[in-house]
Amino acid sequence: MAGGGDSFRALLRAANALLQQRRYHAALAVIKGFRNGAVYGAKIRAPHALVMTFLFKSGSLREKLKSIAQATYAHSRNLAYFVFTYKGLLAAQSRLQGKKIPFHSFLAACIGGWLVFGDNNPINSQIIMYLLSRILFGLSRLAVEKGFIPQPKQDPFPLVAALVWGTVLWLFEYHRQTLQPSLQASMTYLYEDSEVWHDLSDFLVYNKRTDSK
Repeated sequence: MAGGGDSFRALLRAANALLQQRRYHAALAVIKGFRNGAVYGAKIRAPHALVMTFLFKSGSLREKLKSIAQATYAHSRNLAYFVFTYKGLLAAQSRLQGKKIPFHSFLAACIGGWLVFGDNNPINSQIIMYLLSRILFGLSRLAVEKGFIPQPKQDPFPLVAALVWGTVLWLFEYHRQTLQPSLQASMTYLYEDSEVWHDLSDFLVYNKRTDSK
């Protein structure tokens, strides 16, 4: 028993020593990136899938849990693959060129995005839309920082909020098929289901009656 413990401690010391080796840093960063991508994807997707599934999806408890697990796995896997691909390509470019330049990040992420997130499915679609909204905000701020557009005299956020909500509700009312299914479900719950009730039970307690009355 003691011999087994000593062997484990020796193995642990060897692993820790390996992790301190600078020459392996790039490869180890790729591996840890894969790990962090998998963990972060699961942390992000599991609560979202749990809420959306139990709010809007029908079916048995087993079917709902299976749906949550599948969505969580897909998000976790894709993010892990992307981080692994991105960091690997970044390290390869830096090694080949002898230094890191901004274009390396763009090219590595483009290739990773194409390979990992190129399939048009609900999970990838949500991730891309999440990123797109933040890109637009980021590019707007960068344009101001670089002097391409003047610094606004007043906070433009109220105008942005008005335009975003005006556009999305117009699309929901008149071109609903253009919106993502989960957004359609959310808006149906908020703006259409609130138009229908029969008595106090489905006015305050439930959204919809479950009996046949």
